[in-house]
Amino acid sequence: MNPALETLLLPISRGDLPISGPVLFLGAEPHPALRAWPDVTGWQPQRALAVAWEQSGFKRADLPDGRFPLVLVLPGKSRDETLALFAMAFDHLETGGVMLAAMPNTAGAARFEKELASAAGDITSVQKHKCRAFHAVKSSAWNLPLIEAWRQAGAVKPVEGTTCLAQAGIFSPDHIDPGSLLLTSHLPKSLHGAVADLGAGWGYLSFWAATHCPGIKHIDLYEADSRALELARGNLAKVTDNARFHWHDITTGLDGAYDHIIMNPPFHSGQNTNIGLGASFIRTAAKSLRRGGHLYLVANRQLPYERELDDAGLVWRKTAESPVFKLLFATKRGTPPIR
Repeated sequence: MNPALETLLLPISRGDLPISGPVLFLGAEPHPALRAWPDVTGWQPQRALAVAWEQSGFKRADLPDGRFPLVLVLPGKSRDETLALFAMAFDHLETGGVMLAAMPNTAGAARFEKELASAAGDITSVQKHKCRAFHAVKSSAWNLPLIEAWRQAGAVKPVEGTTCLAQAGIFSPDHIDPGSLLLTSHLPKSLHGAVADLGAGWGYLSFWAATHCPGIKHIDLYEADSRALELARGNLAKVTDNARFHWHDITTGLDGAYDHIIMNPPFHSGQNTNIGLGASFIRTAAKSLRRGGHLYLVANRQLPYERELDDAGLVWRKTAESPVFKLLFATKRGTPPIR
């Protein structure tokens, strides 16, 4: 169980904040204690957590509506995303309602408690499980210009040097990731047929492929974050009608078969490094490639993905390196390896 979630529910379980009406949970994750609540709606853009929430029997909203006497917040991993979630919680609070947030101490919980206090004034907090939960009551005394600044921190904005849009909370929201840039500088323009982009983010790799590879029949973008996927939909609409968009947990496998797969796989789960996540992407890609199909992968140099490629039965070579990144291009057995 997520220790921040356990800490988030502590003020409620010990009676400091009784439940007196409907509740909105931003960053929702299921917990057995929530089943006793009369009415809780969850907002969760991450596919795996959204599925877990719904499978636990809770109501989910893609875009929350209305105002609530209690809004819970499990923030994201970036400063701007967290502050934007605070603003989102404020917007959905009734006057006199309570915003309750919790974070691990290692994620800057004390700093964000001070940030909320700078807007709300009085803050009540509790610490447990190496996390901190803190809450404030919405009133007319809140600093509205500061809330608006937080709101703008999470707004959709142009990505530097592109015609694309992104926002805080998704991968590389204000610039093209250097690893992805290295990958596109070596991708062949002969990509053709069915192409998949795993962990597509706001769509940079697919955008490049759609504008440089005329032989592509269609390109499928798989992304676990619904916010990123919606931005990718708008970004790709500028350059192609042949893109398809899947809100999907890639670790569960794909249904399609592909001639080429491109990816810059994540290696973090929330705040924690998770090398197994990228390894799972490789296994999924290997199963989804057609015989003779090609995988084009960029990764941080220290990540041990070569063994995963071997275990997946792919013929691979290291195409390029920088001080930070490496490119691993692989072929599924059936035709000669990439030259």
